[in-house]
Amino acid sequence: MTMWGGRFTEGPSALLRALNDSFAFDRELFAEDVEGSIAWAHALGDAGVLTSDEITAIVDALRSLSLTDSDAEDVHSFVESTLRERVGALAGKLHTGRSRNDQVATDLKLWLKKTCGDFDALVTALARALAQRAIDEAATPMPGYTHLKQAEPVTFGHWCLAYVEMLRRDLSRIRDARERGDECPLGSGALAGTPLNIDREKLAHSLGFAHATANSLDAVSDRDFAAEYLFCASLLLTHISRMAEDLIFFTSDEAGYAELPDALATGSSRMPHKKNPDVLELARGNAARMLGELTGFLALLKGLPLAYNKDLQLDKEPLFRARMTLALLLPALTALVSGLKLTPKMSEAASSASLLATDAADTLAATGIPFREAHEIVGRQLSGTAGSQPAEDGLRARPSSVQDVLAKKNVFGGTAPERVLAAAKAALESLS
Repeated sequence: MTMWGGRFTEGPSALLRALNDSFAFDRELFAEDVEGSIAWAHALGDAGVLTSDEITAIVDALRSLSLTDSDAEDVHSFVESTLRERVGALAGKLHTGRSRNDQVATDLKLWLKKTCGDFDALVTALARALAQRAIDEAATPMPGYTHLKQAEPVTFGHWCLAYVEMLRRDLSRIRDARERGDECPLGSGALAGTPLNIDREKLAHSLGFAHATANSLDAVSDRDFAAEYLFCASLLLTHISRMAEDLIFFTSDEAGYAELPDALATGSSRMPHKKNPDVLELARGNAARMLGELTGFLALLKGLPLAYNKDLQLDKEPLFRARMTLALLLPALTALVSGLKLTPKMSEAASSASLLATDAADTLAATGIPFREAHEIVGRQLSGTAGSQPAEDGLRARPSSVQDVLAKKNVFGGTAPERVLAAAKAALESLS
């Protein structure tokens, strides 16, 4: 059954259906389509289109529907045709004053609201795992890097908290996006609004939206919420890819700072000694693919005139793939972070003379020597080209331990262990 064949003298060809039909993927919106249809039935009752008995019959039948295989054009026609099997011609009344245009926009926003909740929960779990590791390793020294060259000592807890900050921003962004997208398009019709006396604010609230959309043309064609979700997912995975790259290096044979949990690493079919960071490499790869999803989605939207266009049928698959990717990847990374084993090599590497050089220069500067001069002196001493003058020979800074160096960075946001511990506890509390 099609929903649009009245003016046509023949049905759609197999070629058209192969290209046009979307039930194979938009069936993902089944629950939202039923939810929106139930709300619309009640709104039609308030508008005097349906009697109370008709509402009861339609709503009871909608609630009893289940998703099955079908040759329906899309999920909306599937719901209507299966409803017709239950209540007969009465099913046709449900579409009074409603279009698939405002129907799909509503379904998608309902789905996105739920999906943002999933995003929030998954990211919070990973951030909490990192915050807990920061508590446990607040005082564990490790080399800090710039340009992938050893720079100054930090603690592993401080490294963990850097990614907690990124994830907290990701949480803020998805919550902002959800708030902006909390508008109900239902009642906008095909593009010009519905001719029925529908209380759209009441309808919006019945579906859990904050309010109704303000313009029917915009409502049926707006996909900003979807674009923002993909952007949030892309930036999240960009952060995760950076973390993965760090951890791949930390667990490499060359660094040996940490070891992956056996349950979250793979071996080689050829080389018995290998322990491969496949989870982390897939995180990196999925970040690249998500960027492609985002740019493709924006390209899809950029040339569309108002209002609805069939191009928008292609808006859903990137969203479904993004949700599935995060659902698989984030729990694996959360478990990996929790199970990561640090080795003594991490602390040993943080104690090298080059990593303590900046502190040596600071120590000399604290005696009154201009820092630029102290910088030069320490640099020459490290390279073995220190001057022979007795005055310069006496300017060697007293060696500090890595623990002393870390303790000096006792400013807000610094890597002093007591600061890291306090920040980690605060972060964990904020994520509860």
